[in-house]
Amino acid sequence: MATKAKLAPEKPISASAAKLRLLKRLRCTLKYEKIAWQSGAQLVAGVDEVGRGSLFGPVVAAAVILDPAYRVRGLRDSKLLLADRREVLAQRIRQHAIAWAVAAVDAAQIDQINIYQASRVAMREAVMRLQPVPDHLLVDAVRLDCELPQKPIIHGDALSASIAAASILAKVERDRMVTEWDAVFPVYNLASNKGYSTPRHIAALRQHGPSPLHRQSFAPVWNNPVPQEVLQFMLEDKPEAPESPLELIS
Repeated sequence: MATKAKLAPEKPISASAAKLRLLKRLRCTLKYEKIAWQSGAQLVAGVDEVGRGSLFGPVVAAAVILDPAYRVRGLRDSKLLLADRREVLAQRIRQHAIAWAVAAVDAAQIDQINIYQASRVAMREAVMRLQPVPDHLLVDAVRLDCELPQKPIIHGDALSASIAAASILAKVERDRMVTEWDAVFPVYNLASNKGYSTPRHIAALRQHGPSPLHRQSFAPVWNNPVPQEVLQFMLEDKPEAPESPLELIS
């Protein structure tokens, strides 16, 4: 009698890999925008941020009011798009959106108020910069401190076209900002890792210590054996180096 072959157990996957699997299955549509339009809203803005998990640099947010008369094809969560595709879509969004805006909160403020609050501040600032002013917000996962009607949507950047558009603009802008610092801090390979926690980035932190633009409140940054790297130009016109690395970001 034939016996059934035993299937090898599946290897466990990381939480980030599991999330990516989920996001790939979700469909990015105008469902939530249509609900808002049908309720009487005319200028519906999608809002999102990027960079919450990075060890370096700012968290960047964007807000986008898409034109209902123009469909930007291919919108989806920026994490699921290749860099060159994001650039193409970002250009189309800027050209055809009714309005768009970006805002950033730097590493020093992130350390002061924590990354969650910094993300909310950046998103609110992006909304406040929109002209014309939106009359309804679709926000990725959180509620913002403003009087505008809003709907937080879990995995909103994978479900709402407006939030996906904001995700793409924020990602493109933040990648540009961080890449510009690569020449200043070459040991961290920022152009490649964009400040995120890669093995090479962690190794550089252990060998050289953090730069003044690393987030000092993040464990992989402060929990390293080397004092903060100090740039020579930051010491110009100063009689002596600061006694504490934290003085560099105060």
